[in-house]
Amino acid sequence: MAFDEPTTPDQAHAPQVTGERADLLAVLTKHRDLLRLTTRDLTDEQAGRRTTVSELCLGGLVKHVTSVERTWTAFILDGPCAVGDFTAMTEADWARRADEFRMLPGETLAGVLADYEEAARRTDELVAGLPDLDATQPLPETPWPRPDERWSARRVLLHIISETAQHSGHADIIRECLDGAKSMG
Repeated sequence: MAFDEPTTPDQAHAPQVTGERADLLAVLTKHRDLLRLTTRDLTDEQAGRRTTVSELCLGGLVKHVTSVERTWTAFILDGPCAVGDFTAMTEADWARRADEFRMLPGETLAGVLADYEEAARRTDELVAGLPDLDATQPLPETPWPRPDERWSARRVLLHIISETAQHSGHADIIRECLDGAKSMG
């Protein structure tokens, strides 16, 4: 196989980029692949099962990372209104956010993974087409003080990579507790 042939779903749809953008997308692709790997050969019930004292399950982690990609890529384009005002969130808003970490009735692992694939495709296209990774947006209102802080598109992409990597590690622990399978080591 040639070095530049697609080997994963992300690479198959990734736009052709070079330099820093290629590096950012390569790292993001690696962690997306590791997260998806933790769900291999699972049933919907297994993907929704909690295996630790945490509320996290594998399907919920994929849903959350999908939401992270969608929200923060929208932030790159539309600014803080894409993320929302955390200080104005209601109890119902927080409950909806908590559902992001669970497999809800009627959700399937295949559906959650397909949704993730679509979010990944859109992120990759955005990164390829951004005119400037240095362009910034002000952060949204949050309960934790960040007066006048702005994030560049690059910083947002690093945040998405960090979230994906962190949750890939969580997923590996959950999967190992579920049936002993490992994806990272």
